[in-house]
Amino acid sequence: MRPNGVGTPQARNFGGEEEATLSIEEYKAFHRRSIEDRDGFWSEQAGRIFWNKPFETVCDFGRPPFARWFVGGETNLCYNAIDRHLDERQDQDAIIYVSTETGAEERYTYGDLYAEVNAFAATLRELGVGRGDRVIIYMPMMVEAVFAMLACARLGAIHSMVFGGFAAGSLAKRIDDAKPRVMVTTDAGMRGGNVIPYGPLVDEALETAEHPPESVLFCRRGIDEDLELVDGRDLDYAELREKHAGAEVPVQWVESSEPSYILYTSGTTGTPKGVQRDTGGYAVALAASMEHVFDSAPGETMFTASDVGWVVGHSYIVYAPLLYGMTSILYEGLPIRPDPAIWWKIVEDYGVHTMFTSPTAIRALRKQDPEYMKRHDTSSLRKLFLAGEPLDEPTSRWASESLGVSVRDNYWQTETGWPILAAMMPGLEDAPVKAGSAGFPCAGYDVELVHEETGEPVGPNERGVLVIQPPLPPGCMSTIWGNDERFVETYFSDFPEELYSTFDWATKDEEGYHFIMGRSDDVINVAGHRLGTREIEEAISDHPEVAESAAVGVKDEDKGQVVFAYVVAKSGDKLETEDGRSELEGSIKEIVATKVGAIARPATIHFVDALPKTRSGKMLRRSIQALAESRDPGDLSTLEDPAALESLRSGTSGEG
Repeated sequence: MRPNGVGTPQARNFGGEEEATLSIEEYKAFHRRSIEDRDGFWSEQAGRIFWNKPFETVCDFGRPPFARWFVGGETNLCYNAIDRHLDERQDQDAIIYVSTETGAEERYTYGDLYAEVNAFAATLRELGVGRGDRVIIYMPMMVEAVFAMLACARLGAIHSMVFGGFAAGSLAKRIDDAKPRVMVTTDAGMRGGNVIPYGPLVDEALETAEHPPESVLFCRRGIDEDLELVDGRDLDYAELREKHAGAEVPVQWVESSEPSYILYTSGTTGTPKGVQRDTGGYAVALAASMEHVFDSAPGETMFTASDVGWVVGHSYIVYAPLLYGMTSILYEGLPIRPDPAIWWKIVEDYGVHTMFTSPTAIRALRKQDPEYMKRHDTSSLRKLFLAGEPLDEPTSRWASESLGVSVRDNYWQTETGWPILAAMMPGLEDAPVKAGSAGFPCAGYDVELVHEETGEPVGPNERGVLVIQPPLPPGCMSTIWGNDERFVETYFSDFPEELYSTFDWATKDEEGYHFIMGRSDDVINVAGHRLGTREIEEAISDHPEVAESAAVGVKDEDKGQVVFAYVVAKSGDKLETEDGRSELEGSIKEIVATKVGAIARPATIHFVDALPKTRSGKMLRRSIQALAESRDPGDLSTLEDPAALESLRSGTSGEG
């Protein structure tokens, strides 16, 4: 599948009906084969990676709902990401690192990456790391984090990247669950120009943890000059790297089903939930997705504006682009610093073809002066992919019109590792993009929408919980680390036939386009009427003076719940006077009543400066709801901006 050229947004988004029908039918045939001829389809896709030993069975589903892919085959993620490309791509850029926090701008060819990863692997090997051992990586967006991940894969070790924004207590819980032999970290991170020392966080976490690692490897950045290493525990990577420069560490071949990494879901309370990923299935799924979902080609450049601490960073900053022989941009910084044109400067400077980020980031840019969107030449960019949260129609339309590219939604989870639904699949190149729709099921996903209580399929345009008929396709979680029982109870016990529950509401129209409505626990029940938060938020966000919004259900004596809306205005001018604020509040309520229904009209509007989110872009609705009901907002360790919480507490409210 190759691009047909971008053209105007209108031409890409609204094709003729006959062309669209033919395209969708072509897609359906492609998808149907991945379900009906599962072994044949995935056996072909497995040819995209190198196998040191051929697999004997494509899918072993003898113990439902557990699935083992490419059983008996031996491979290695690091070899597939680096070594096998060296003959053809030795001098091609593999990683381009750009940090607007430190001013760093570094290029690493595939040859350079091979040298750096081998030196890191030799260092870890000296510290006793081998096949099956766990390594905690607690780092910000720095290139050594990528070296560490790939070095673990080379050794057959299991890495667990812990997002650098987690506090010491959250880090300690993940340490105790993974029981690592080594931790890799740094002296400090930076965000918005502010220094975040890691040393004190690491010390506190290791003092709290019951299973601290034997060694802590510090990759110093020279930001925190006060960092002091602990004798007998801490090591300076710069010294060890010099010792191991030029080392060549043999690849450890592992059976396809062996774990490659553990990634803990954000915002967990109590015992963390570690998503366990396999090796062979993950490599095959990611390599296939680069063509089938992201319409890319080897040698091209991909810019995924996310964080390596989240699943998007694992899959589409590190592994997938390298597996596919592409150049990947690793960016440390904000989308609006030093100015809101920085991302488009990167697109221009490095000839980015494919970009992937979150709707949250695009909404942040939507609030800025439109001039920034025109400052740089972005003609190399073919498609902008958005995921991580429901994509509202106004944001999708604005991005498409501002950049002149096709905006493609996709939907997935930490648990699945790659998209469940996508608006870009074979046969859909020229099908109309329905803004706000995450598209169609990707290869291997047998998706259904079912009634929340009966588990029976719902009809077109009826809301249901999105479920997947097992076996889950390659690349999805194989279990919860160390807890098979929790895996089954959490994901496969809500509905008959052990269907996998995504816990997300969705609808599907007559043509098969899916629309994600938000979490099934993000439902507001007003006088017996069940309202999806996404429906209300999309209506509010369509208001020309609204930048962003969040809707929550708040307890009410008469109606059970009423709608509270928290709104970030594009301009604060109207909020400066009581009349202006009242006018804006009234027009927002009216647009909700018009678009969703009078029952959805917010009882109260709170105007705030920012909304509380995790750094992966997920809205902390439960925390918002708790504050609205004068309850404890819960674990806020993943909060992107603490000031957002204060803004929420002091937000100006209108009367219902």
